[in-house]
Amino acid sequence: MTAYVLVEIAVSDPEAFETYKALSTTALAVNGGRYLARGGAHELLEGVGDPGRVTLLEFPDADAARRWYDSPEYREARAARADAATARFILVEGVPETAG
Repeated sequence: MTAYVLVEIAVSDPEAFETYKALSTTALAVNGGRYLARGGAHELLEGVGDPGRVTLLEFPDADAARRWYDSPEYREARAARADAATARFILVEGVPETAG
């Protein structure tokens, strides 16, 4: 079942964040994920607070998403992000396909 990772990022150091973006792009590509949305315009329809930069990732399944998050490539990206931004990552499984 397809899985998604919703990411909310508050960037504090835009220059250092560029390093994270490059590393995370590579990590995603080599670990079977893809971007569905990446830092584009967004609008909060309900709730409080600004989610900051919003990214939506797609993976073949939840295990693939977990492997990406724990991969050596993404650990390097996370280290680069440590002083550049704070983030919240939410893993959610998609809806199963039904027959007929």
